[in-house]
Amino acid sequence: MIQTRGERTFAVFSAIVMILLTVFAFLPFLLIVIASFTDETTLIRNGYSFFPEHTSLEAYLYIKSAAYTFVRAYGVSFAVTILGTGFGLLITSMLAYPMSRRDFKYHNVLAFIVFFTMLFSGGIVPSYIMWTQYFHIKNTLLALIIPNLLSNGFNVLLVRNYFKNNVPLEIIEAAQIDGASELRTFFRIMLPLSMPVMATVGMFMGLAYWNDWINALYFVSKPQFYGIQNLLMQLMSNIQFLNSGQASSVLGSQAVQLPSTAVRMAMAVLGIVPVLFVLPFMQKYLTRGVVIGAVKG
Repeated sequence: MIQTRGERTFAVFSAIVMILLTVFAFLPFLLIVIASFTDETTLIRNGYSFFPEHTSLEAYLYIKSAAYTFVRAYGVSFAVTILGTGFGLLITSMLAYPMSRRDFKYHNVLAFIVFFTMLFSGGIVPSYIMWTQYFHIKNTLLALIIPNLLSNGFNVLLVRNYFKNNVPLEIIEAAQIDGASELRTFFRIMLPLSMPVMATVGMFMGLAYWNDWINALYFVSKPQFYGIQNLLMQLMSNIQFLNSGQASSVLGSQAVQLPSTAVRMAMAVLGIVPVLFVLPFMQKYLTRGVVIGAVKG
């Protein structure tokens, strides 16, 4: 297709703007990486800089000293993210499917119930009592998967709208005429035709599970169930204590000064690296899944 001069000018201008926006979005992460390799004294004296006076590996050496704990925390985070995202997608899509069927008598009732959960909740204390006293999930891996994150109303409505707007009812009726059950129709027709929205919702869920620390804060007291985010919080608390005057009064001459600021930056880098590897593979589904699934139907 032949472009006019105005269209070429607009394309070039748009490309320049997007490149600048990308650079500005990447600079904060680059600053974090540089700060993690900066000497602690330099950080305290000069603050953050893209060109530090002195570099140091002290932050990563400190993290290396707790390598086993980090590997275990990464394992917990990966397990929770994979299991939670998988089961969350299954539950979300299976709830959205009957809501998307116009021939299902109570699809509007289900939609109202789901929407109601987006506006009101029972609160922290009732939720804690329910999960710990009745479901007994405290200090288990389920405590990091089920509460708050397994499914939410926004994702359900997003998937429902995608089903309604992109999978014609005639295809479902044709499958029923051929003798397909509802489960067969769901798994063999609905899900394969809904990969963009499933990938998008899966990315939302995966990021929520990876970055979550609230569930462990409420429902976990055993360190072996800490994910990477909770481990980072615990290590930062330990570093702040060791660097405080209280630690000096308790430990005396054995008190040490640790690179708390650099370690904080190093932990942020280690926490975000897995996301950076996964996100590019999901990017092609993101725009289509959000835009089409968000259309009111």
